[in-house]
Amino acid sequence: MPVITCIDDLKRIYRRRVPRMFYDYAESGSWTEQTFRENSSDFADIRLRQRIAVDMTGRTVATQMIGQDVAMPVALAPVGLTGMQNADGEIKAARAAEKFGVPFTLSTMSICSIEDVARHTSSPFWFQIYTLNDDAFNASIINRAKAAGCSALVITVDLQILGQRHKDLKNGLSAPPKLTIPTMLNLATKWAWGLEMLGTRRRFFGNIVGHVEGVSDPSSLSAWTAEKFDPALNWDKIRKLMDMWGGKVILKGILDPEDAARAADIGADAIVVSNHGGRQLDGALSSIRMLPEIASAVGGRTEVWMDGGIRSGQDVLKARALGATGTMIGRAFVYGLGAMGEKGVTTALEVIRKELDTSMALCGERDIARVGRHNLLLPNGFLNAYS
Repeated sequence: MPVITCIDDLKRIYRRRVPRMFYDYAESGSWTEQTFRENSSDFADIRLRQRIAVDMTGRTVATQMIGQDVAMPVALAPVGLTGMQNADGEIKAARAAEKFGVPFTLSTMSICSIEDVARHTSSPFWFQIYTLNDDAFNASIINRAKAAGCSALVITVDLQILGQRHKDLKNGLSAPPKLTIPTMLNLATKWAWGLEMLGTRRRFFGNIVGHVEGVSDPSSLSAWTAEKFDPALNWDKIRKLMDMWGGKVILKGILDPEDAARAADIGADAIVVSNHGGRQLDGALSSIRMLPEIASAVGGRTEVWMDGGIRSGQDVLKARALGATGTMIGRAFVYGLGAMGEKGVTTALEVIRKELDTSMALCGERDIARVGRHNLLLPNGFLNAYS
């Protein structure tokens, strides 16, 4: 077993083990992938301010996200097709998150259903819903999430239409994979993954197949998006989903201060500064660049989190210092899941917590609650994203 010291170690194993179409699904962005790349590279421009001769004993990175105690300011983001990265992947990731003490968010486009995940976990998880044009399906899936004991609803607001992701189109992304000659040749090199998939019955979109009508190809994310996502989305429709849920709501996909202020106005418990991992509007600014202005625009009226480009505990520390009370990780935990299943997700979380704790200490802080902009050295112009 190789020694895992960072998230990139997990990524290398993940790439060797998982079929190309599912690796590319996670590790890609839309069009030129500029925003996808800058989500990570912009973190590198932010430097940490090292301090010495400060008492580093008794450190804690524990905090709360929407009133829920968390081991560190990190939640597992909703990621579609997670059960194609590793057999029963959503269940494995949810178990790892539960044991570690961070929230897990189940995607509508999951392979394991809401009910499957609930049966295999003991703590409430969060559920993510898209803004769909099917009121009956919206009501049904929200009621299913309530029945499963989900404690928060994450509404993804930046996917009315699907940004073009070249690799998904070229790979013919589907769940389960369609057996074309290129796909079969690639699958032949991923025999360990294939054997695990043969051992599970969960190979389709578990929240959709058998629960919705009128989709021509339920194995295809692009077909589902084209036929069921709502291009006429507006704030009244978002409010309607919030009212339908009646509990804590997180709006994910906010990338503009005006939209952030509006989300706070309608009563969101938290917003996630996010560009969908660079998978929607290519050419948009990175999440970390937009974070400070959005946090300022909200003014504490709702919790501000961020996702996009987080690959280390230092990235979490930088996000916290720039105004995010919490973060969400997607690719980082998917690398671990694809590499080593549940153990890999746990390893990813352990790596991030250790990096966060050590970096925080070397910045002269003992409590994550005290981390702020004073811990950073920022490049000129970083705080004015529109300059």
